[in-house]
Amino acid sequence: MAQIVFALVLVGAITLFAYHVRLLRRTILMGRDVKLPGSRSERWWQMVRVAILQQKMMDKPVASAAHWVIYIGFLVINIEVVEIILDGLTGEHRVLAPFLGGLYDAMTVGAELFLALVFIAAVVFLWRRNVQKVPRFHTAEMRGWPPLDANIILWTEIGLVVALLIMNAADQLLQARQIEPYAVVGTFPVSRWLTPFLSSFSDESLIWIERVAWWAHILGILAFLNYIPFSKHLHIFLSFPNTYYAPIQPAAQSDPLPQVTSVVKEALGMPVENGTSESSPSILGAKDVTDLTWKNLLDAYTCTECGRCTAVCPAHLTGKKLSPRKIMMDTRDRLEEIKRALHRNGKWEPDNRSLLGDYISAEEIWACTTCNACVRACPVLINPVSIITQLRQYLVMEASQASESINVLFVNLENNGSPWALPASDRAKWAENLI
Repeated sequence: MAQIVFALVLVGAITLFAYHVRLLRRTILMGRDVKLPGSRSERWWQMVRVAILQQKMMDKPVASAAHWVIYIGFLVINIEVVEIILDGLTGEHRVLAPFLGGLYDAMTVGAELFLALVFIAAVVFLWRRNVQKVPRFHTAEMRGWPPLDANIILWTEIGLVVALLIMNAADQLLQARQIEPYAVVGTFPVSRWLTPFLSSFSDESLIWIERVAWWAHILGILAFLNYIPFSKHLHIFLSFPNTYYAPIQPAAQSDPLPQVTSVVKEALGMPVENGTSESSPSILGAKDVTDLTWKNLLDAYTCTECGRCTAVCPAHLTGKKLSPRKIMMDTRDRLEEIKRALHRNGKWEPDNRSLLGDYISAEEIWACTTCNACVRACPVLINPVSIITQLRQYLVMEASQASESINVLFVNLENNGSPWALPASDRAKWAENLI
């Protein structure tokens, strides 16, 4: 009966997760298509450097070390999780031990050591967020759900670690008492320190404790798996494709905009590619998330709200309303609104709301200097500037709502051929007295 219950829970959890992954993919692909330059080998190397080796995390030693511990610990401990799943399906206990032989001791030692390190790293992160109060975790947009989400994840990690250590501690005592099916296997250098607290329990109580901890750990893992699609910790999975598809060229390089090119060619009477103007989109720039590229939407779901972008933004540091992190969070919030509609109705129809106006204000996007400091600071190559510039394009080219300084620039370019209100004949006057 336990095997049947476990199999049903496992299949149900994986099915639910697969459904939300498909829904997420469908939501992201609502964005415009975009051709990204760079060879496959360049992209693979970029993903290895940034996502796997975490090259851009190294500038903050404490956060980097703690993140590395949780990252590697996640991989090592999941080997033991695989064994728990196999045990649950087969009804055996520590099913990998006979097959791994002496390597089983190495596996359990490694898992236990990383359990301890993950526990410490999670406590460090909790301390930094809630006691030390690192400034970038406490800006205006970090109210309500975002900090709660971060704390839920960290406390869940601590709970999963504690459950596994209690399970191993009870297992060791049952092994020592030669209770079937607890054969003497594995080495547990961390959880053995918990055995004195459990040694007074009877055999039946220890079995109960071991089973409760076993179920608590695996059910926690499956619950965590289905929580991730609704959490900022979606970056656990999306950081890999996001860094793979991130542009190879320098952050400040702007690609030609095909929608603008086609409109200009039409205005000049020049032939449009493919001999038709049908390739021109119905909107210039972006007003809502569906006007952005799918890579912009992938960026939004990959954001882990670390705040490194906002911490280096010169506009934010001078007190302006702009926060690059908020741009990404707002984009994701709008996407979540659309995703919920897809879940309820199977399709999404315009709802008289949009990213620009209902989530992001004109004041925010005009505060951006497009310096790309936020792009360079992001550990997973997210590009808030791309979203900001597309929203600006809409305001200027579709809504005719350019800021006053931009309108002055346009007038000067039209009248004088330069951004300044000076005639072309005076262009070289600044150099007259240099010799």
